[in-house]
Amino acid sequence: MLAGQRPAFRAAKGCWEETGVKRHRLVIGVFAAALLLVAFAAPASSRPRPATVPLQILALNDFHGNIDTLSSTFGGSGGAQYVATYLRNAEAAATNSITVSAGDLIGASPLISALFHDEPTIEIANMWGLDLNAVGNHEFDEGATELLRMQSGGAHPVDGDLDGDPFAGADFAFLAANVVEDATGATLFPPYKVVSYGGIKVAFIGMTLEGTPTIVTPTGVAGLTFQDEADTVNALVPFLKARGIEAIVVLLHEGGTQTGAEDECIGLTGPIVDIVERTSDEVDLFITGHTHQNYVCEIDGRWVTSARSFGRVYTDIDVELDRRTRELTVLSIDNVPVVRAGVEPAADIQAVIDKYDELSAPLANRVIGTISADITRTANAAGESALGDVIADGQLLATTPVGFGEAVVAFMNPGGIRADLTYLASGDEADGEVTYGEAFTVQPFGNSLVTMTLTGAQIDTLLEQQFDNPSVGANRILQVSEGFAYTWSTSAPTGSKVDIASISIDGIPIDAAASYRVTVNSFLAAGGDNFTVLVSGTDPLGGDVDLDALEDYFTVTGTVGPGPQDRVTVID
Repeated sequence: MLAGQRPAFRAAKGCWEETGVKRHRLVIGVFAAALLLVAFAAPASSRPRPATVPLQILALNDFHGNIDTLSSTFGGSGGAQYVATYLRNAEAAATNSITVSAGDLIGASPLISALFHDEPTIEIANMWGLDLNAVGNHEFDEGATELLRMQSGGAHPVDGDLDGDPFAGADFAFLAANVVEDATGATLFPPYKVVSYGGIKVAFIGMTLEGTPTIVTPTGVAGLTFQDEADTVNALVPFLKARGIEAIVVLLHEGGTQTGAEDECIGLTGPIVDIVERTSDEVDLFITGHTHQNYVCEIDGRWVTSARSFGRVYTDIDVELDRRTRELTVLSIDNVPVVRAGVEPAADIQAVIDKYDELSAPLANRVIGTISADITRTANAAGESALGDVIADGQLLATTPVGFGEAVVAFMNPGGIRADLTYLASGDEADGEVTYGEAFTVQPFGNSLVTMTLTGAQIDTLLEQQFDNPSVGANRILQVSEGFAYTWSTSAPTGSKVDIASISIDGIPIDAAASYRVTVNSFLAAGGDNFTVLVSGTDPLGGDVDLDALEDYFTVTGTVGPGPQDRVTVID
């Protein structure tokens, strides 16, 4: 057992029922049920020991530090104080229970957690009784050293103890089976955790997506290698079996996308399908994340789950462990909505939220501007969003002046836009007012702006790198500033989807050989999201933090409306 970690076994504390949730159950046969009745009718001294041991697995993924979410934001769901109530009541109804996370517990968090380097989220996860967290890509946002501090505790090296209290770190174990330190050849965190229930060992393997270096700033993953997910598990299986372990669960921060309703599994696609199919059939269950999807799927004979994001859903999995074979069998899987109505929030969690809300309020509640309507990150058919237009315009405004970059275009990665700006008031501000806290939730990474010189040909390459990114058939369409326009084709082959003749700045076609000053954030400038051509940019000049640029844009512009979404055109 790791230092500071609690035992994963917990006693029953009560009863909780959740209705109206789709269930996936294996039906017990009439004959088996009759045997159970006979067994329990016998005197206690003569009853045989049950052939199986029950285990409940409670799982979350992609919480992203959303310890306090306004009920209106997520349709009356979520919030750490409500998650706590659900988890505690579910746990109380079980003989054996373990609570796990499939990554991105922290990172890309709202201000109430991010302002304190996500220490509030770790503190609350301890109070939940979280046992294991497979690291996700966002756990690396502030680098491996900071992530190690999340596990072991200690003051932040720059800001110290911002809340006035020492930070003790996580009581639960971080797992990272496929994250290897280049200097030592060892994994950054333990690759797995073995827990015994009724003498039967269960191995929980935890890891993140192999592609983490392509979506995290290079400084965040410096000195680390991220290995193939299936290969990593397959290498561990023989070792675990040699220890007499037949029950294996994978906690993986990677997932897929399905087209059905909540908790269905229709047309599942994405990396998780290939990973499961290539993984040893000795693995019994995959608990996944990353794509913020809600699904319960069967792939290659194994159950695969995901519970949306931000604490709006948790997965309740009932399994049984066979005393003779030591195998794990899934009995039921429920993706349970964390609905607030009629549920009492956990008072101890609420007290922690109130503490950090009070500490962050002076900054979070400061009004930085106004909007005329909702401005969302929802993309049109071409991949352009109204909020993406606004953010790119703000970055261009900040870097156009002489001495500040002389930029003629700004590009924003869509994955860096984490929330919408809504017109209706969500706190003490008036309708249409935008607070610093709301803007921070939209852009929580603290990236700085970088203006560099690219040739017209390199701009064309940049646009071509949007396609089959991060995988074949997927696109990452950059958001572009006012005055920049181009057309791309869905039917053209990858590498030739953008006709350079269609690319223009202020209505003038670009010249492949000419040079242009281009602004991106520091994440993109380092080649993030596979936009590797930006690493070749010349004469880089650092600028404002991206959020400061957005605030300045509100100050200069006045009331801001939704972007026009007319800068990128798509054709068949």
